[in-house]
Amino acid sequence: MKKITKIGRRIFCIFLLLGGTLYAIEIQNLSEAVDVAGKQRMLKDYAMIGLQNKFGDPQKDLEQIMSDFENHLDSLIAFNKDPKTAQSLEKVKKMWEPIKTALNEAPSKEKAGKMQEDLEALLKQSNEAVGLFAKQTGKESGEIINISGRQRMLSQRMASLYMLKVWGVDDPQFKEKMDKSMKLFKESLEKLKQSKMNTPEITALLQKAERSFTFFEIMNKSKSKFIPALIYKKSNDILKDMNTATGLYAAQESK
Repeated sequence: MKKITKIGRRIFCIFLLLGGTLYAIEIQNLSEAVDVAGKQRMLKDYAMIGLQNKFGDPQKDLEQIMSDFENHLDSLIAFNKDPKTAQSLEKVKKMWEPIKTALNEAPSKEKAGKMQEDLEALLKQSNEAVGLFAKQTGKESGEIINISGRQRMLSQRMASLYMLKVWGVDDPQFKEKMDKSMKLFKESLEKLKQSKMNTPEITALLQKAERSFTFFEIMNKSKSKFIPALIYKKSNDILKDMNTATGLYAAQESK
């Protein structure tokens, strides 16, 4: 395989540009910072590359994702004024550099375990930064925006774990990781459904995400292997719906 610009497929990202002039995004307030910081994805497509699955436009997508990750991270660092949050963001930036280098190498089963560990560590550090932004808002809405954004990440984590399994990557902790991710997603969804910030539109989006999540519950109980493209689609359906819901939560806070 050639370099990542030739093999494509998104692997991990903080993405979806919101517009603006500062590092491609200009963050206006803390709620928007929480929203942007929460736009995370996992390594599901690392396995898609290994499986040589060409669903979507891999080359263009990966190039955009890696660029967006750095744009958003730099924007958050520029916007933030809190020392503790600054330290957390700098850790994310430091951890990202070797991962970026690895993403420019051909994926393989032998490297998949290390890639998963590194991305898990980056995700944990990113979640800490998101949580600190949420606390800066000083309002319950910051927590709701954070939880809603985390649902997007969890949808990609569930998919990435399953993709690695289909690829044949041996992970003795697979079931534990999958069960933990699904449990957190389900509990978080229930909390969001009870939020006073919900509008009819948000409620409808949460219901759609819940229906898509049912597929993962069925998949997790089944002994059969599902088509990777189907997992890809269902996880992206959740991502799309929760991304819209998160934006609507953030819009309420900024009014």
